[in-house]
Amino acid sequence: MKQHILPAIRLTIVTLIFFSGVYTLVILGVAQFFPNGGKGEVIEQNGKRYYANIGQLFTDDKYFNSRPSAVGYNAAGSGGSNKGPSNGEYLGVVQARIDTFLVHNPGVEKAAIPVELVTASGSGLDPDISEKAALVQVERIAKLRNVPVQQLQQLVKEHINGPLLGLFGPAKINVLKLNLALDQLK
Repeated sequence: MKQHILPAIRLTIVTLIFFSGVYTLVILGVAQFFPNGGKGEVIEQNGKRYYANIGQLFTDDKYFNSRPSAVGYNAAGSGGSNKGPSNGEYLGVVQARIDTFLVHNPGVEKAAIPVELVTASGSGLDPDISEKAALVQVERIAKLRNVPVQQLQQLVKEHINGPLLGLFGPAKINVLKLNLALDQLK
């Protein structure tokens, strides 16, 4: 029995030291090479602090809508709905989101609604949408803000972040940054 317990205790101590100390310090060191030292991106505007890495709720029609959140945009509890694409309750939620979107964007066809505007991400906190998802909302915002459609389309184009290193992932737009820039338009 001793020949099994002592190695197990040693392995537990080594693993505890490694994952509590060494691994944590390595990750902290690597994070220093990323923007903001791995602490996330904080934006301050008009006396308010915003976190660009966390999805935010925008309900006013004069703003671009974010991707829906399964956790109510609560960063303390990230997660998806865990409902499959054939789940009746989930399909009802998605249909309600489609209907709401069409009410607020009357000129848009149902088939033109990008999927990320009616389905939540796996984390429920995705801060980004696609260019298509932003452009489909331009007409509504232009009308409400009395801004030319072309000016808003240009604003969207200016806020596109390409794939990581030009290779990994899709192009995307941070909705918070886009809406803050929208408020700065004259």
